[in-house]
Amino acid sequence: MGAIMKVYGSRISYYTGKLEAYLRYKGVEYTGLPTPYGEAKMLKEKVGAVQMPIVDDDGSWMSDTTPIIEHLETVHADRPVLPDNRVTAFIAHLIEDYADEWLWRPAMYFRWWYGDDRTLAANTLTDEVTGHLKAPRWIRKRMIIRRQMRHYLDRDGITEATRGHVERSYFNALSAMTAILEKRPFLLGSAPSIADFGMMGPMFRHFGQDPTPQEIMRNNAPAVYEWVARMWRAQDHGPPEFVAAIPDDTTSLLREICETHLVQLGANLDGFTTGQPRFDMTVQGYHYKSIATSRYRVWCLEELRRRFAALTDHDKAAVRELLPYDHAQILWQSELPAQSGFNQDRRLPFGPAINVFDGGLP
Repeated sequence: MGAIMKVYGSRISYYTGKLEAYLRYKGVEYTGLPTPYGEAKMLKEKVGAVQMPIVDDDGSWMSDTTPIIEHLETVHADRPVLPDNRVTAFIAHLIEDYADEWLWRPAMYFRWWYGDDRTLAANTLTDEVTGHLKAPRWIRKRMIIRRQMRHYLDRDGITEATRGHVERSYFNALSAMTAILEKRPFLLGSAPSIADFGMMGPMFRHFGQDPTPQEIMRNNAPAVYEWVARMWRAQDHGPPEFVAAIPDDTTSLLREICETHLVQLGANLDGFTTGQPRFDMTVQGYHYKSIATSRYRVWCLEELRRRFAALTDHDKAAVRELLPYDHAQILWQSELPAQSGFNQDRRLPFGPAINVFDGGLP
């Protein structure tokens, strides 16, 4: 018998929670450990970047939750989370990408903008990941707060002018999920798909645990609060049955994805193409300024376009019909000028990874 999988992350980490929910569902035994930031050199040698989570599966080191899940699906075939229906699978990946890359902004906002949330998170991270630093705890805690606010608020365009829209993004996600969860237990069927695990990233360890967004979820979207708990024990459900056709109750969520996440991916691509370290964007009438350009998110767009290009003509037409919104065209327009150059050998999750946000803490 091989060694038990080690998952290095944090008990308040966005992507660690996403992966742990998946491992629990698949019945994969693992041990959760804090990310050893004092061994950053070793981690970079193993996976290319220091970020959460990093997995040691009996000597096979992995990073980046989406490729990790896709790899583990080939090893643990029972209760698949990737729908067989190609259109359903594409929509599942689109929802997951939105959860990974757009809802990150409101998740980090609520955690580091509000005092109670900020204090709780800073205390946890100070004790989990800064023990290797030779400084008093109060200094390490202050370092965590300053770093997180600089990286995930200032560099992500979150200001007094945009914070209202950032909060609205959270409320819109709750409303869209509630419309779905009133009809079925999971987003795309009787069991969780990769879309559900993507949404667990923000909804579990951030929105579902941090004081301010947790209270909002409990009061405004109890069906989502219940879904979070259901996801955490989803191994109790039977064989997965995913929808054969995307239901109308997903309309609000798909529109929100097109109006927010796909706008962001397009603006980020423009910044990357022109070699700009920062870019501006206008989302649903709100103007965000000086957002850090992400090479990783260029790759995310390329992955969505690759998945769309692999569909049959019939399935492409079905996806277009599901996404009749402005900005959806970026998924299928014929030419895009930039190439990320990332993961061209398709080696992920076995590396080398790159830092998504030029940092690794949740």
